[in-house]
Amino acid sequence: MAIHLSDLAASRVQHFLENRGKGIGLRLGVKTTGCSGLAYVIEFVDELREGDEVFESKGVKIVVDPKSLVFLDGTEVDFAKVGLNEGFQFKNPNAKDACGCGESFTV
Repeated sequence: MAIHLSDLAASRVQHFLENRGKGIGLRLGVKTTGCSGLAYVIEFVDELREGDEVFESKGVKIVVDPKSLVFLDGTEVDFAKVGLNEGFQFKNPNAKDACGCGESFTV
């Protein structure tokens, strides 16, 4: 089981953590929402929770709760800039479909 960051995503996370001045890594998860059923959740981690799985990719700690790991295993997180928009993108081999607006996915 693993989750990976692209070089650009790892660089952006490190930059955000440095600017923030605290944090041990990035928490990835899923929540039930949207037209397709699941949406990605991404936030900074200041402390670990019981049961968290911790991965390291390109020097960045990635923290995932056990319930989300089932849906995120094998995912690569990238960072992209398109025009004026920028953000993290998920390449999830478990996702079978996504809604038209791109906010949610299904497995």
